[in-house]
Amino acid sequence: MNGAPRWTAVALRLRPPPVAIAILFAALTGGALVLVSGHDPLQAYAEIVRGSLSRDSLPDTLNWATPLVGMTLAAALPLRGGMVNLGGDGQLVIGGLIGALLPLVLPGQGALVSIVALGAAALGAGLYAMLAAWGETRHGIPMLISSLLLSYPAVGVTSYLARFPFRDVATGLPQTPMIPEAARLYTLSGPLDAGSLLIAAIAAAAIFVDRRTVVGYELRMRGKNLRFAGYGGVRLDRQAMRTMFASGAIAGVVGAILVLGSQFRFIDDALLSPSYTWSGLMAALLVGGEPAGAILSALFFSALQTGGFAMQRETSVPRVLTLVLQAIVILFLAMRQGVGRRAS
Repeated sequence: MNGAPRWTAVALRLRPPPVAIAILFAALTGGALVLVSGHDPLQAYAEIVRGSLSRDSLPDTLNWATPLVGMTLAAALPLRGGMVNLGGDGQLVIGGLIGALLPLVLPGQGALVSIVALGAAALGAGLYAMLAAWGETRHGIPMLISSLLLSYPAVGVTSYLARFPFRDVATGLPQTPMIPEAARLYTLSGPLDAGSLLIAAIAAAAIFVDRRTVVGYELRMRGKNLRFAGYGGVRLDRQAMRTMFASGAIAGVVGAILVLGSQFRFIDDALLSPSYTWSGLMAALLVGGEPAGAILSALFFSALQTGGFAMQRETSVPRVLTLVLQAIVILFLAMRQGVGRRAS
């Protein structure tokens, strides 16, 4: 009599996780698209792996992963509590502009200037992100909408400042003057700089807070049942403000790292064109905002994107295939969860 439940439990334990099934489904679908286009899918996937994980390519993958992991965490923190921050672009450019301008006006040189610039970028972007939480808690404006809409004035104002008041007149391009060499982030190896270590520290802190602190427990409780969290004594308004500040602060740090570590000035649209915000949001959605899983998802997406360049170069398969694979993974998981809700 107990045999059937026992075998059912064993089958459930042996069932592959949904993310693995989604990745396999995306690989098969992408392979079919490559085959229809007249190319060898096995060769295309081999070039993605070689172009992202080989000894020569791995530093570039990690360099791409630095901002992507940061923006993934910026999306994952509120998502863990059932909130969605769609304003990453605005918070990213605010942090980038602050990181570009402060080294030009602060007295002194060296690492202290970089630290102050990074801190100011986190503060400015965090406070701006808090506006979305304030609008929802005080005026009932859905955070999903307000966070997205707040990006437009941030992007527009920073673009104006880079094009006119703070433009580098020597170049005539929409960009600020170069920051002094002494204020730039310390280079570790190849394309990697101290910003990679900072993002790694933020990632470790996010995992610790999520798993080992009351703050993390309360945020998970909110994500599972908002009403129960409120009945349990969680101050939901304060929690939303605090979470959005942390999310925006991380995005601001990412913007400052890109400016202080690689671009060395604020260039209009340069922080937005790689779509770190939306790739990070997809990576966070892939695991429901769980920080450790979100970091692994971001690393996976980074490998896909850097490997896509090698695939395009060696096989003539457009690197847009890697973006298609990302989208298929997310859509598969979304459909699976939607079917589950209807069945229940």
